[in-house]
Order: sequence, then C-alpha cells, then structure tokens
Amino acid sequence: MNRYRYRDRQVRRLAPRRGFFIWSTLIVFVCILLLASGQALAGVKEDVAALAPSGLVLATDENGTELVAQNADAPFVPASVAKIVTAWLAMDVLSPDYRFTTRFYLDGNRVLYVRGGGDPFLVSEELAQLASKLVAAVGRKPLKGIVIDASYYPADIRIPGIEDTSESYDALNAAFAVNFNTIDAVRKGNTVRSADKQTPITPLAISQFRARGPQGHGRISLGQDPAVGLQYAGELLAAFLKRAGVSLRGKIATGTIPEGLKPVYVHQQSRTLSKILTELLLGSNNFVANQVFLEIGAHRLGGPVGLEKSLKVASDLLAQHGLAEAIHLEEGSGISRDNRFTARGLTALLHLFEPHASLLRSGDGASFKTGTFSGVSTLAGFANTSKHGRIRFVISLTDSDNALRFRILKAIQAGL
Repeated sequence: MNRYRYRDRQVRRLAPRRGFFIWSTLIVFVCILLLASGQALAGVKEDVAALAPSGLVLATDENGTELVAQNADAPFVPASVAKIVTAWLAMDVLSPDYRFTTRFYLDGNRVLYVRGGGDPFLVSEELAQLASKLVAAVGRKPLKGIVIDASYYPADIRIPGIEDTSESYDALNAAFAVNFNTIDAVRKGNTVRSADKQTPITPLAISQFRARGPQGHGRISLGQDPAVGLQYAGELLAAFLKRAGVSLRGKIATGTIPEGLKPVYVHQQSRTLSKILTELLLGSNNFVANQVFLEIGAHRLGGPVGLEKSLKVASDLLAQHGLAEAIHLEEGSGISRDNRFTARGLTALLHLFEPHASLLRSGDGASFKTGTFSGVSTLAGFANTSKHGRIRFVISLTDSDNALRFRILKAIQAGL
C-alpha cells in the first residue's frame, strides 16, 4: 500500500514537468508551422509580383482571410467577369427555376399576335419545339398575318458599350429576338445559305448578309434598327410554322395585342434560368447577359424593361451587402468599359455567389470566368489549394498576354 502511495507521489511530481514539456513542444511546433506558412505566403506574393508587378491580384480563404493581396483596392474594368454579378443578381431576383415566356394570340381573322417577353434563348431548336405546339393550338389553316408586339422593350433601348457594327456580340436587345438577334450564314458571291441545316434561310437574312456579311462562313448581328430584328424574327417564326404545317398568307408587322384577346398558347423556355446562366458563363454571350439583366429590373419593378430599373435593383442589392461602392455597373454583360470593380469587392461578391459556383466553367482545380478586352485581361472564381482549401480569387491585368492570368493562378495554387 505504501509502495503505491510513493509511486503516486512521484507521478504527481512528474506530471507538471511532463505537461510543461508537452505544451512547450506544441508551441515550438506551431511556431514552426506559422513560420513555414509565412514563408510560403511570402513566396507566392513574390511570384505574383514577378509575373505581374502592376497587376491587381487578390486571393482569400473561405473565411475571407487575405492570402495574397496586390493593388486590391484599385478600380479595374471587369470585362466579361461582370457576368458573375449578373448571374448572382438573377439567381437572387428571378430564382434558378425561372423560365422566360412568349405569348401567342389568334384573332377571328386568323392573324397571329406574338407578345415578346425578352426570351434570350429563342434559338432554332427552341423555335422548332415552339412551332409544333403552336400549330397544335391554332390549327392548320393558313394564317392571314403575323403581328409582333415588342412593347415590353422600349424601341429606343440602348446598352452602353454596344456599337453600331456588324459584330455578332453587338446585337441589339429586344422583346422578341431569335438566334441572339444574329444571322449565321455562308456567302459565296451573292449566294447566301444558312450555316446550319436546322435554321431556314429567310429573305431578310439573305439581304442583310449580302449587304454586311463576309464571304464564306460568318455571323453578323441584325444591327441597331429594332424593326430589322423583329422582321427577321417574324420571318423565321413563319418558316418554322410552315415546317410544322401552317403557312402564312399575309404580311409580318409590328403592333399591339387587341384588347380582350386571350392567349392561345404560352411558350415557356425549355431552359431554366440556371441552365441559361450556365451557357452564358461558358459562352459569354453579351446579348444573353443583358436580356437577363433587363429582366431583373422588370421582374422586380414591373414592365416594360428599362436599363435604369435593372441598375437600381442591382445597386440596392449590392448596397445591402456593403458593395455598392466596390462594384459599379453600367450594364450586365461587361461590354461597357465604364463598369468598375475592385478586387476586394468582387471577392466579397464571390462569397455570396459561392452556392452557385457550379454554374462556372471548371478545369484544373478551378471554377472561373474570364474577361477580355483590348488592354484588359481578367479572371475570377474559385480554386483548390493544398494548404488553404478552396480559395476565392480575382486577377486583373492590362497585359495583352491572356495566358498570363492563368500562370498567375497556377502560381497561387502551387504556393497555397
């Protein structure tokens, strides 16, 4: 018994010494880790500075701790990286399952009225589906005319940065537009044919491509005259209706829906908003981005659409998160050089957007969006690292070497 008491007293004497030894070891170990981590971060910062000494770079961990910060408060032109903001706004205001609609009416004289709802994805495949369902609703007797009601979009609507050129990314936004308000065709001399078998060629498509299209294969916008885009949309709709069994024996015109006329068919876009945004963030279509952006304002504040409505909704939502000063939008696609972000503002928004990160393009351990202008090269998104887990990052350069932004991201991933 006494022997055990003696040993117990010995253990009590040794316990404080052992505890001190353990804590001392732990403190040394933590210090070593902190030192190594600090050296690693310093190495990454040096690598970034060597690659792009004047570049804007910010990387934060999931808690918002800044791991790499270089010129993080300097305003920059986001280019198409602005589409991340538009996608976040759309998911918040419209919801992932939101579907754009187009309404069709038929009067007693078999004149078909079309009420455009700003659907950004009335592409040929969608028109084929739409035409079959519309024919089932109106019957197969010939139509005496098609009237397009485009009043949901003001005729004078213009997006900052959209120029009057034949470039397809300059397509005018509209209440009723097909194939992104563009024509994809092949020209040989004065002969013009559709570039894909599923899209019928129309008289207006031929005349527009003869006037402005290149020789060979190309895509052009329908210009800045709303009447041109609406005429083409009507012609292409008529062509698909003919394929489905209903011919048009009259003219295509613009006008308004007669009072009291009820829709015979309401077409809901087959793609949900989340699917549209996935394709938007992958293909970076400026027309689609601003169709979505304009719908945000009209949905929240009522139609018709208006750029000022969408900018107000965007400003209000950004202000709720303290980002009104850090993220300044002129429009929703990034085509305007007057859009201005800061890296800290955009990384904060990426935190809000993270539940929707799967919408972004992914590869090499990162999910990202690029933005490119002459003299502007941006990259933002999420990336996996070995020591800091999933990080948020923003890179903005004025270098014309667009591969440099990815080299910077690789350096960050390798060092973190």
